Amino acid sequence: MWEQIVERIYHFRIGWRDIVDIAVVAYIFYRLILLIRGTRAEQLVKGLIVLLIALVISVQLGLKTINWLLQGLMTMGLVAIPIIFQPELRRALEHLGRGHIFQRTFYEYDDEDFRDVLNELLKAIPVLVKKRVGALIILERETGLKDIIETGIRIEGRVTAELLVNIFMPRSPLHDGAAIIRGNILAAAGGFLPLTENPNLSKELATRHRAALGITEISDAVAIIVSEETGVISLAHNGKLTRYLDEKTLRSTLRNLYYTPAEKKKTPAAYWPWRSAKENGEED
Repeated sequence: MWEQIVERIYHFRIGWRDIVDIAVVAYIFYRLILLIRGTRAEQLVKGLIVLLIALVISVQLGLKTINWLLQGLMTMGLVAIPIIFQPELRRALEHLGRGHIFQRTFYEYDDEDFRDVLNELLKAIPVLVKKRVGALIILERETGLKDIIETGIRIEGRVTAELLVNIFMPRSPLHDGAAIIRGNILAAAGGFLPLTENPNLSKELATRHRAALGITEISDAVAIIVSEETGVISLAHNGKLTRYLDEKTLRSTLRNLYYTPAEKKKTPAAYWPWRSAKENGEED
């Protein structure tokens, strides 16, 4: 027996193509696991694994009736999977489409535009916090938010602190929705966002936070939230929520999201159209 094992090992050959093939498949599975982690799809995958194990056991034990039923369930599952995993499949394709090959360059802005938007945001947000006015502000990036903009009221005005504050005042007709900023233009207000499907969120997070996470799960947008109850400033990006931000931290976080020194050296304007104000000597 040992001679047979040694002989098989000796004759086993693996080339560089096989290594690349295995590495690519392993990476794809790794990214899929990261994609569904923390979503309802994670529980569905566990259920499918249980069914697959039961199918193998039924074959080994010769349980023909159970095996027939499980095979039928697995066949129906092949049809149901694209429907059940539609949000995750959409998110995966959007992540793929946001690669550098398909990166969008329709909206390019210089340093002055970015500084203006950032300064107006940082003038408006402290006022909203002080008055305990809830707000949800979405900054569009590479993924277009035209479908979200169309759910709100078109404004198409330059971003100013006064405009943002008045939009979110309690008696304003637009205060319940989201304000969407495209470049240095406030494209729309009162927009409706998809809510997150993450079942592990804290119960204290209300609709604004869940909507902010929802839009960042299906796009690369950045969402800024001001809590109406506590006045806490939060930021959502890539489906992750960072809470209890102050003005300085919010400024630095937004700069980091819109500016990467290494990328800037490679492509001066194509990938990161908003450059850091630090290049021009601006101090925090």
